[in-house]
Amino acid sequence: MAPALLLVPAALASFILAFGTGVEFVRFASLQPLLGGIPESVGPDARQGWLAALQDRSILAPLAWDLGLLLLFVGQHSLMAAERVKAWTSRYFGVLQRSLYVACTALALQLVMRYWEPIPRGPVLWEARAEPWATWVPLLCFVLHVISWLLIFSILLVFDYAELMGLKQVYYHVLGLGEPLALKSPRALRLFSHLRHPVCVELLTVLWVVPTLGTDRLLLALLLTLYLGLAHGLDQQDLRYLRAQLQRKLHLLSRPQDGEAE
Repeated sequence: MAPALLLVPAALASFILAFGTGVEFVRFASLQPLLGGIPESVGPDARQGWLAALQDRSILAPLAWDLGLLLLFVGQHSLMAAERVKAWTSRYFGVLQRSLYVACTALALQLVMRYWEPIPRGPVLWEARAEPWATWVPLLCFVLHVISWLLIFSILLVFDYAELMGLKQVYYHVLGLGEPLALKSPRALRLFSHLRHPVCVELLTVLWVVPTLGTDRLLLALLLTLYLGLAHGLDQQDLRYLRAQLQRKLHLLSRPQDGEAE
């Protein structure tokens, strides 16, 4: 039992790292663009700005750096999700395979956020400068971001959050209950194989709904949108199963407790 219990701190450390990274990503994706001010545009003419940017090394260099950071994150996230890599990590890390994946994803995302190069002098695709748009557009974006993050947290609660973070696998292993996925129905396994990102629409809202869409933010939104689109493969059967599970959990939450029923 002692060696098995040693797995618990590793899983908890991975969970804490992932949780802290998630909080930091909220700041990076929402608070920073909404409260960080409007970046300086290259010029009033958007076409001249974008053409000038293609010849300006002071813009192309940080743009290439940001692209490299995003490709590092996408590569890690995709490579470690491949079946062959999962089989290899499961062979050497056992029940900590999911925790390792979560920790590596959190570290890759930390690299993106900490070393991201803003491009304040780059061209912008749109910006809200004139009144009343300069007041109302940021406010509307803020409201939509709050709603999106609340939906993201709610959806993660509907799913098996402990299993997504790798905690449940270690818990089951310590108690000798086997692999959690082995206890799931074929419909659930089918859904999980198609759905790697259960919060696709909400994340897209956070990425695109900003008062000012500058060069670096456009790169972030475009690449992650492409990645989310390729990883999101639900069909009607998956949606019916997901709807049924949501209704079941809502029914359990709304059911009165035994003390209240009496």
